[in-house]
Amino acid sequence: MTTIAAPIKDIQFLVEDVLRASDHYQAMNKFSELDNETFMTIVEECSKFLLEHAGPLNRNADEQGCRIEGNQVFTPDGFKALYDKYCEDGWSSLDGKPEYGGQGLSFWLQTILGELNTYYCPGWSNYPGLTHGCRELLDHFADDVMKQKFLPKLTTGEWSGTMCLTEPHCGTDLGLLNTQAKPQDDGSYRINGTKIFITSGEHDLTDNIIHLVLARMPDAPKGTKGISIFAVPKFLLDENNEMAERNTLGAASIEHKMGLNGSATCVMNFDDAKGYLIGEANQGLMIMFTMMNGARLNTGIQGLAAIQGSYAGALEYAKDRLQMRAPNGAAYPEKAADPIIVHPDVRRMLLTQKSLAEGTRALAYFTTQQIEIGRYSEDAEARNKAESLVAFLIPIVKGFLTEVALEATNHGIQVFGGHGYIREHGQEQWHRDAKIFTLYEGTTGIQALDLAGRKLMQMQQGKIGLMADMIQDYVDTHDHDLAKQLGEYLQLWQHITGQVAQSAMQDPAEVGAASVDYLMISGYVVLAYFWALMYDHAEAGGNLGNEFYQGKVKTARFYFAKILPRCHSLAATIKTGADSLMAMNDNEF
Repeated sequence: MTTIAAPIKDIQFLVEDVLRASDHYQAMNKFSELDNETFMTIVEECSKFLLEHAGPLNRNADEQGCRIEGNQVFTPDGFKALYDKYCEDGWSSLDGKPEYGGQGLSFWLQTILGELNTYYCPGWSNYPGLTHGCRELLDHFADDVMKQKFLPKLTTGEWSGTMCLTEPHCGTDLGLLNTQAKPQDDGSYRINGTKIFITSGEHDLTDNIIHLVLARMPDAPKGTKGISIFAVPKFLLDENNEMAERNTLGAASIEHKMGLNGSATCVMNFDDAKGYLIGEANQGLMIMFTMMNGARLNTGIQGLAAIQGSYAGALEYAKDRLQMRAPNGAAYPEKAADPIIVHPDVRRMLLTQKSLAEGTRALAYFTTQQIEIGRYSEDAEARNKAESLVAFLIPIVKGFLTEVALEATNHGIQVFGGHGYIREHGQEQWHRDAKIFTLYEGTTGIQALDLAGRKLMQMQQGKIGLMADMIQDYVDTHDHDLAKQLGEYLQLWQHITGQVAQSAMQDPAEVGAASVDYLMISGYVVLAYFWALMYDHAEAGGNLGNEFYQGKVKTARFYFAKILPRCHSLAATIKTGADSLMAMNDNEF
């Protein structure tokens, strides 16, 4: 299995033409040094670094996995050297604040870095990724003393971080968690409990690990209202903020997983471990979920990276593998047979992968831009609009991108035929690795309920809102056939939205029955909007080459012709309601 360089032209097309990074940063009056050229130079250098240092480790990381000896976890061969070089070259501190040793660059660059980390070596990607989320939470909610303790070395990557939520009996329903936090006279807390599925909970890449742990204080209210969040370091710090004695916590075991084997997933025991309260008591869930947008965005981007990785390998194979002749006669008569890319069904699979990879990238990058506007814009109205768009789009980014990643990586296996089932070609690994992206940070069903229940019904009173306004504005100002089709699918989306909202007033089960299908319709229509934008810019041309732009134009037409019509079957299933789901008694299954 060879490592194929990331699609820099596709990224450049979005950055320079479609989403216009230079204009974006000038409008916010933030990161103004990031013109298009500088932005893309950083992306290209990151890709070169990971192609050289991370890509060659991918297959071995999957096969070797992590191992545990006592309470010490060891990552695959080469990860430690990669991590050290990654930090030494400044990639860990890209968007960190300068006062903590960071470079003060943009969140958008950081998300592209996350995409490329997953693209080149999925098992490696979570180590720097989780630290970034830990760092963000502390920066937003910790007091100044705690920030000075932890943020400098988290920013440089000398230390890493985790999020410890799930317990053996309690996953999504965090109100059931049992981990206890007992206050001490010195202002610290003693943390006792067991957490499972803790990504990077223990490893050999850094000397210290800062765990963000959800726990319940004595006499706290029951349920989610009684949850607090604590910083619990692997090693305690002395008065100079240097590592001292080891805290009483550790990995009891590591999970044996379907995929993502290079990523250490740990069962963590906290046994009177010393921790420090972040923010106010009983506000832990609010604090954690305030930062969940970034985590769910990054998980969606991992799905995007899996689509791209599978497509890159399948495309290369399809151009090289000789099998039969094209339906209309020999396309390459000088060869013993034609490459399989000439066959319609192979093209169907490749174009599905291509249209999903490039469409989901546009959606993910747009959502990242909106997060930046919400954080940094000096215009209050622009901030409010961006925050509303992000709230609506995040469950689509997380749920839709990861679900279509499973479809796309399955196509990758099919393109290879029997060879796709063999490890050395890498396609089956993409499928195995992609599965977890549909699960962590909330399963697809949870994302769908968040979209259809919380966002649509509670926050937007049964209306799509700003996203529909953007699409309608596009339809009203463009007169080509794709714009007309987009308008028709927007009407379908709005109609089915109204039906879900109306049905839910009569029976709350209707939301749950419709939610995943509704999530998928939403994803397909939103992607159609971004494909329409890309179509316009590709038609206008530019400096990336005629074949590149023609590829975009034709992929847009494929998406509208072959992928977008899926909305009709999804709408049909939504219209049937919850009756067939709820009619059976439990014992009748």
